[in-house]
Amino acid sequence: MFASKSVVEHLIRGALGLGAFALAAALAPAHPMLALAMVPVGFVALRGCPMCWTVGLVQTVVARVQGKPTADRCTDGSCARERRLGEEAR
Repeated sequence: MFASKSVVEHLIRGALGLGAFALAAALAPAHPMLALAMVPVGFVALRGCPMCWTVGLVQTVVARVQGKPTADRCTDGSCARERRLGEEAR
């Protein structure tokens, strides 16, 4: 669901997102509006909250260890869970 195509890609997104949050915290006292602008950048880079990024990292590593491709998990940008037989669309 949150997995990336590769661990390297996931770590780069994490570095960008966490870097944006750190920059926002550092800029907050002197430039609060710029700090507020950095927060959405962090969330977009992480594809959600830091916990979502961490879960995605674990999923990416597990998929890599098991030899499963992660490229098909979120192909169209909307990571929807698979429907079971007989389950209606929500």
